[in-house]
Amino acid sequence: MSEVALQLAGIVREYRQGDRALRVLNELDLTLQPGEIVALVGPSGAGKSTLLQIAGLLDNPDSGFVMLGDRDCARLNDAERSAVRRAGIGFVFQFHHLLPEFTALENIVLPQLIAGTSRSDARKRAAELLASVGLEERATHRPAELSGGEQQRVAIARALANGPRVLLADEPTGNLDQATGTRISEVLIRLAHDTGIAALVATHNLALAQSMDRVVRMEGGRLVDGL
Repeated sequence: MSEVALQLAGIVREYRQGDRALRVLNELDLTLQPGEIVALVGPSGAGKSTLLQIAGLLDNPDSGFVMLGDRDCARLNDAERSAVRRAGIGFVFQFHHLLPEFTALENIVLPQLIAGTSRSDARKRAAELLASVGLEERATHRPAELSGGEQQRVAIARALANGPRVLLADEPTGNLDQATGTRISEVLIRLAHDTGIAALVATHNLALAQSMDRVVRMEGGRLVDGL
C-alpha cells in the first residue's frame, strides 16, 4: 500500500463551557490514502468543522497526532504550520472566497506567487488547472462574471494550485442548487482520482456522500464507517 496521505490518531479536542469541559472529538482516528475521496457526514454540531480545522492545521488538538506523510504536525509552531498548510493542504469552503478584483486565472496565480513560484510558471499551472475544471475559456473573467458553480470550480482549482497532498472541503456544494452541486462533486471526485490527492469532504448531501469512495460519520466524537 502507498504511503498514507493523512492520518489522525487519538485526536481529542475539548472546549470549556463554564466549569464544564465539552469533548467534541473523543480519541478520533482517520486515515486517508492518496487518490481517495472520503465523505464526512453527521448532524450540525457533531464536530465536522472542528475535525477539518485540526486536519488542516488551523486548530490544535488537546492530544493525538496529525500525520501528513511521515511528519507529525500537531505540535508545530505557527510558522511551521503555515508553511505546511501552504505547501501540503488545499481548502475549499461553502463560499468560494475568491478575490473580486482579480480574474479567475489571477485568483489561482496568487497563492503560487506567495509560495515562491515564478509568475510565468504560476500562470501556466493556473491555466492548466482552469482547463482541468472546464473553465479555460473563463480565465479572464472576474468572479462577478461567473455563475456560482463556476466560482466554486475556480475555488477548487485554486485549492490545488500549490500541489497539496490533502484537500479539505467544508460543504462545498451547500450554497449551490442540486444540479450544480452534482457537477461540483463530479469535479472533486475526478480530480482526486486523477491527481492522487487525498480529499475529505464534509457534507449534508447524502447523495453526494454516497458517490464518493468511502463515507465516515461523526458519532459521539468519533468516526464510524457508513451512513
